[in-house]
Amino acid sequence: MSERTIRADRASGTREAILGTAERLFAEHGVHAVSNRQISEVAGQGNNAAVNYHFGTKTDLVRAIMRKHTARIEVLRARMADALPAEPGLRDWVGCLVRPSFSYLDELGAPSWFARFSAQIMTDPALREIMVTESLSSPVLVRAVDGLDRCLPELPPEVRAERSDMVRELMIHLTAERERALAEGTPTPRTSWADAGTGLIDGITGLMLAPVTR
Repeated sequence: MSERTIRADRASGTREAILGTAERLFAEHGVHAVSNRQISEVAGQGNNAAVNYHFGTKTDLVRAIMRKHTARIEVLRARMADALPAEPGLRDWVGCLVRPSFSYLDELGAPSWFARFSAQIMTDPALREIMVTESLSSPVLVRAVDGLDRCLPELPPEVRAERSDMVRELMIHLTAERERALAEGTPTPRTSWADAGTGLIDGITGLMLAPVTR
């Protein structure tokens, strides 16, 4: 093995150690409560500037963590979208929104930190846009949202926007709460990620079909 390959492998290992450590610390303590120096130390890096060297700013680090996970979720969502019936209904499209993330979190096993990390990002005004932008860059996700909208032609635009916000909050915080419970070994309403996904799909479908009070 060449010296160049050894250096590349070492750099890759360092990046992965930093990504995993940062994700866990951000999930447990919040992004702004954790410094790049702390991340470097916990990741076992003798150089306290390792985070800056490998990722640049904290915003760049957050974006790298997001992309590490969303790439796999995108694959799962594309596979599910391709398996939809010829004329998908509302529940089919809701499933296409929900199932990929739940399946991915199931793949990660316990403990994991991505759902709680995502919840921290979504409640941070300075970083929330990163998650929104990364989500909108997913053509399959955009396709699913468009399909869902086509199933609700009578829903007023302002109600549609309001319920979309509700759906996003449900998905983010329900997964974060379940992930936390699994990590701590406390009971959860559903025994598996698949069953939890079914429950959320039922809830979101009912939410989108709820009557509109004028």
